[in-house]
Amino acid sequence: QVELVESGGGLVQAAGSLRLSCVASGRTKSNYAMGWFRPAPGKDREFVAAITWNAGSTDYADSVKGRFTISGDNANKTMYLQMDNLKPEDAATYFCAAVLSPSVPRVAITSALSYDYWGQGTQVTVSS
Repeated sequence: QVELVESGGGLVQAAGSLRLSCVASGRTKSNYAMGWFRPAPGKDREFVAAITWNAGSTDYADSVKGRFTISGDNANKTMYLQMDNLKPEDAATYFCAAVLSPSVPRVAITSALSYDYWGQGTQVTVSS
C-alpha cells in the first residue's frame, strides 16, 4: 500500500507561480514512477507531467511544456511540480499518482490507467 499526500495548492493570479508537493509513504521501495493529473472536460483525469525514478526521465503534456517543471527526491519519496506562468485554464484539482510496476512502458506513463495509487488532490485556483 502506498499513501500519497499533496500540498501546495492555493489561489494565484494569472502569470503567477505555485509549487505543488507530493509525499509518498508506505510501500515506496517499488515506486517506479509518479505523475500529476488534473480533471479535464471529457476526461476523467488529464495527464500533466510524470517522472520515472530509475531513469530520471520526465514527460509533460503539451499544454504545460515550458511552464511546468516536475522534479523529485526519490530518497525522500517526494515529488514536486513547479508551475510558472499560470493561466486561468490551469485551475483545477491536481492529483498525485504512483506507478509501482517497472514493466509499464514509458508511453503508458501518460495514461491515468497505468497508475496504482492516487492522492486526494490539492486545489489550484488562478484568477485572471
